[in-house]
Amino acid sequence: MRCLKDRSLLIVNDCLEGEHNAAIGVFLQALNRIKMNTSSIIVKDPWLSPFSEVIRRRMEQIAVKKQQLISQSGSLSKFALGHLYFGCHKTADCWVFREWAPNAAEIFLIGTFNNWTENKLFRFKKGLNGTWELKLPHSSIGHSDIYKLSMHWKNGSGERIPAWAKRVVQDPDTLIFNAQIWDPDNPYMWNNKTPQLKDVAPLIYEVHVGMATEEYKIGTWDEFRQKVLPRIIKAGYNTLQLMAVQEHPYYGSFGYHVSGFFAASSRFGDPDSLKKLIDEAHGKGLRVIMDIVHSHAVKNEVEGIGRYDGSPSQFFHGDIRREHVAWDSLCFNYGKNEVIHFLLSNIHFWMTEYRFDGFRFDGITSMLYYDHGLNRDFINYEMYFDGQQDEDAITYLALANELIREINPDAITIAEEMSGYPGVAAQTEDGGLGFNYRMAMGTPDYWIKIIKEIPDEKWNVDELYYELTNKRIEEKTIAYAESHDQALVGDKTIIFRLIEREMYYSMSKDSQSIQVDRGLALHKMIRLVTIAAAGNGYLNFMGNEFGHPEWIDFPREGNNWSYQYARRQWNLVDNTDLKYHYLSDFDREMIDMFKKYQLLEKYCPIRKHVNTRDQILAFERGELLFIFNFNPVKSFPGYGIRCSAGKYAVILDTDASRFGGQERVDTGLTYRALPEKTFTPDYMLKIYIPARTAIVLKKEKVKRVHDLI
Repeated sequence: MRCLKDRSLLIVNDCLEGEHNAAIGVFLQALNRIKMNTSSIIVKDPWLSPFSEVIRRRMEQIAVKKQQLISQSGSLSKFALGHLYFGCHKTADCWVFREWAPNAAEIFLIGTFNNWTENKLFRFKKGLNGTWELKLPHSSIGHSDIYKLSMHWKNGSGERIPAWAKRVVQDPDTLIFNAQIWDPDNPYMWNNKTPQLKDVAPLIYEVHVGMATEEYKIGTWDEFRQKVLPRIIKAGYNTLQLMAVQEHPYYGSFGYHVSGFFAASSRFGDPDSLKKLIDEAHGKGLRVIMDIVHSHAVKNEVEGIGRYDGSPSQFFHGDIRREHVAWDSLCFNYGKNEVIHFLLSNIHFWMTEYRFDGFRFDGITSMLYYDHGLNRDFINYEMYFDGQQDEDAITYLALANELIREINPDAITIAEEMSGYPGVAAQTEDGGLGFNYRMAMGTPDYWIKIIKEIPDEKWNVDELYYELTNKRIEEKTIAYAESHDQALVGDKTIIFRLIEREMYYSMSKDSQSIQVDRGLALHKMIRLVTIAAAGNGYLNFMGNEFGHPEWIDFPREGNNWSYQYARRQWNLVDNTDLKYHYLSDFDREMIDMFKKYQLLEKYCPIRKHVNTRDQILAFERGELLFIFNFNPVKSFPGYGIRCSAGKYAVILDTDASRFGGQERVDTGLTYRALPEKTFTPDYMLKIYIPARTAIVLKKEKVKRVHDLI
């Protein structure tokens, strides 16, 4: 313990010194390491050539900042250990509390153990570089004690929850948040290793634990582990993405207005319950990633770090850039070493304390631009390099990804970025930000657009295929038809857009409805073409796989604090008298097919046939042939599809009766691709394609040339 503490102190001092004596030498060393040749993303995208100097400068800044930060510690993983130094720690000799508050004049620890009064025995001592420390005997405080800081500064004071607090709880009666000592007699013991999924494409099940329950309340980590985790495992997904993990004072923020960056939200249970959930998920073969929010912070000053030591610019910008104009939140100053240290330590904490296997970084676009991307249409490359980008934020994101690789080379990071900033998911040494994946955010927007604005008979399959496959060559993307964003109050899920009010009246198997039949058919086709044509991974928000009705609306004053729409109605999919299970059953077989044939890991879609008049789309991916007939009324007998030579068998079709279809595809037939009677060396497969149906065929292995005939 002492060795670890001493090492942490060295690292923290290295961070907090600011411009330390070795700065000039560090800059020179970093500059010497930069290769001034054209970066990889420019080679892959010549349109970036006019901006090569900007890209190189940004690469240099990343390298220089990294060397500056690790000049004493030697690595980012050793630099980012603030969570082992700051906050509350129990050593062999005593309790130690440390905080960074350079603007503070006095700090007192107050809580249940001293009747919430300032006492000289609980007064912090000020050290170097704005650090404060308090040591107390073990007998002074204990497990589950509640506390805060009483912070004083020139001409002001206020109660504060420690910035590095690892446990924050809300009083059920007063609704006041406080920090809590977490020191159980039997700390959690991990049982399972992280599954080996380094080369396995992420099939992500996005969840909000609080609303995962059917009851009219906030669900817990334990309830989720016991009742919902088995559903995810059965559904075949290999990655669990947890939302709203970091503590947030307003439940209705969906977890995006963070106050306690190091505290797992106590609404859902205690820290050990979260660890048990992650541990059990690992044991069942799932990687677990976290929706992390480093793009902004809640304004709250008592629960959060808005004016932590009385200064508005301790963690955030002190000028016009301090407040986010659209999100009613505060914007971090990524140019300060102390802020970088805080956020990188936050990443290190979640990866080591809770064993998360990666992160989905929220709000990347907001970080990249001074105007948060709100006033830009991004129709030309100048928008990415015109000097209106926050290069400190760019540097931070690159360093965050490098830190994550140092801690766990197999971890994955995903950027929620909608501007198309070049290189988001390219390696830093190639001129990128280092994310593994970019969210394909244009895909759900496209589906909403055509469902809302374009009649079925005018859906353009050529345009559809382009939209789904259009991405930067150097980047991997996560495809999705809809996430939690598309279901928030005021919006609608895909199934609700397709079926509308008929969901309330005609989802029983005894009911007949053309509108419901259309909705079920398109829901399956949309998901299949999205995962098949787009991206290198796939995401689904919980319940959407079975067409969860309606929208998401958290308890708030405007709805009389109702939980009606902040829960998941699992009974709908469990009831075999209803049609919801058709969609769930299809989703499970679809996911299993992609896992079995490793389509996302090994292959890209190859366009084979597009007919906009007939609304027929066909493409190959690996050894599978995907055929889609989006025509709402026309079925085509003996329709010719160009494809590779061979024999084909149907392995999945959306029209199967077990998926609520009309069973119009003969799955017992073997289809032969015969030479086309033209001057081209193409082969043609002829097949019956029913209206609003997708068919997946597998090419059989050829043992003899005669088998092709």
